[in-house]
Amino acid sequence: MGAWQWTGTGRPLTLNQVPVPTPATDEVLIRVRAAGMCHSDVGELDEPSWAVNIKRNPITLGHEIAGEIAQVGTAVTQWQVGDRVGVHPLGATVPGYSRDGGYAAYTVAPATDLVAMPDGLPFDLAAAGTDAGMTSHHAVAEVARVGAGDRVGIIGLGGLGQFGARIAALLGAEVYAADTSPAAVALGEQLGLAAVHPRAEDLIGLGLDAVIDFAGFGSTTSAAVGAIRKGGTIVMVGMGAVETTLVTADVIHQGAHIHGSSGGTREDIAKVYDYLARGEITPIVEHLDHSQVPAGIERLRAGEVTGRLVVTSE
Repeated sequence: MGAWQWTGTGRPLTLNQVPVPTPATDEVLIRVRAAGMCHSDVGELDEPSWAVNIKRNPITLGHEIAGEIAQVGTAVTQWQVGDRVGVHPLGATVPGYSRDGGYAAYTVAPATDLVAMPDGLPFDLAAAGTDAGMTSHHAVAEVARVGAGDRVGIIGLGGLGQFGARIAALLGAEVYAADTSPAAVALGEQLGLAAVHPRAEDLIGLGLDAVIDFAGFGSTTSAAVGAIRKGGTIVMVGMGAVETTLVTADVIHQGAHIHGSSGGTREDIAKVYDYLARGEITPIVEHLDHSQVPAGIERLRAGEVTGRLVVTSE
């Protein structure tokens, strides 16, 4: 089967022919029906610092995986052939980093990393829900602990931010978003938000209970400090820049609680799956076929994607 593989930092993805893998006793073989594309794929390809986390060369990328179980290992009892599942991307092993990922027709995963897909949930949304949905839910619901009546800022309405904004609204918050993209602003107006602004700085002075920064471009985090009430919470998720400069006095006088949030749990994925299955979250998803993976990488690299790219197969 054809697999899009990383072969080293600074090198383009390579389409290699590899055998269909055989699951170990505690693993399952998955027929990949959808694999979400993530900006971290670009990081793996472009940034030398990412290579320390990649455990084999070559390795198949694609860590947002949903599909059908095609074979179960001899020790697996809780899953059956034909079950529809998503894969926790930060579980016992990490697809695209410590084992082959989903940019191929088949992949294997530990049985403990699987999340059952609710009836009616399509594979494309299930794939997007594994990482983009999981990471957003964890940041909003578990780290910021957003609840009913809170006033919340969301900076960045891309692949993660659109999930995060909608989750905050579903939790009963009054949500104010900011994004420089006109397309993202238009998207935000469809998500049931109180307001959508073209700049993070437009949130300054609103006295928000929490701000989740899905952009992470340095100046966005500085704006978040000015946007919260005294004692408010800032959650940093996006890594648009490797450094940020904060005014020490502003952080101190605001009594800011600043947290980092990365990834999430199987439980986060399951909660997002329930929202998606009920139609309460309807992210923008654009479908690509397997041959278009490199083109998708280029679009992510250029910042030309609103929503989520998902590679699908019949």
